Amino acid sequence: MPDTLYDVVILGSGPGGLQAAIHASRKKARTLMLGRMDNSSLYWAHVENYCCQIKISGEEVLKTGRKQAESFGAEFRDEDVLAIEPDGPLFSLKLESGDEIKSKTIILATGSSRNKLNVPGEKELLGKGVSYCVDCDAGFYKGEVVAVAGCRSAAAGGAVALTNFASQVHLYCGELDVNEKLRQQLVETGVVLHEGVTIKEIQGENAVQSVLLDDGSTQAVSGVFIELGAKGVLELTAMLGVRLDENMKYIDADKKQRTNVPGVYAAGDICGPPLQMAKAVGEGCVAGIEAAGYAKKLETA
Repeated sequence: MPDTLYDVVILGSGPGGLQAAIHASRKKARTLMLGRMDNSSLYWAHVENYCCQIKISGEEVLKTGRKQAESFGAEFRDEDVLAIEPDGPLFSLKLESGDEIKSKTIILATGSSRNKLNVPGEKELLGKGVSYCVDCDAGFYKGEVVAVAGCRSAAAGGAVALTNFASQVHLYCGELDVNEKLRQQLVETGVVLHEGVTIKEIQGENAVQSVLLDDGSTQAVSGVFIELGAKGVLELTAMLGVRLDENMKYIDADKKQRTNVPGVYAAGDICGPPLQMAKAVGEGCVAGIEAAGYAKKLETA
């Protein structure tokens, strides 16, 4: 078995993913959890409505959970996934570092919220040039000039992917926070990096026409891709063919946390409300156990 083959790979860094890692690794499944802890909304919160805890910081919860999972053999990599696709009975994942791994199962536990810029024009022009999903909408911008907002792997990876469609890609961020290999890809693909410059307004009447920057200048663009953080529900489901609910917002999973794609599970806020840690932990428990069992059956088969 190659070193890059896992039984269970968990995408996400919150309580649902951690609980899945704990249970999957206790089932002796080779388990890898991907994502940066501070990407979880819980990291910055305080918890006072969780059973048996009066008040505790989210950061403490996550750090303790990671230690628990590691004690059972789970592995962790503080990086994001740039691409994921089916590979026969397995799944192939390309990571921020450039490494490629394979897994028998995937657990999606990335949360549901889509970080916003909160600038004028963003809400008004959503779907009219403003997008939160490069993988969903890149094809609409063939030969166009586009802007990407964000400082981490989703933004940098999205900007690189857009160079396959757009005539020019501008990436705006305060301080780029990616590894050297991904930064080099930006250079090699011709992405125009504006480090230290951010978008203050998205302009246009019935469609995006330009962005106003915090240095007072403007840049004519046809599209603005807002990619703040890691890959979200839209990108991941688009890559895998996972079915969403009728509002196209949450993943449709059954009581065993199975999606419509065999070997793909989901847990936590990505599955819909109530958006509470207690629900995420419970679903993570089920997803971890089920994914480990599926991986074992696949190995036997």
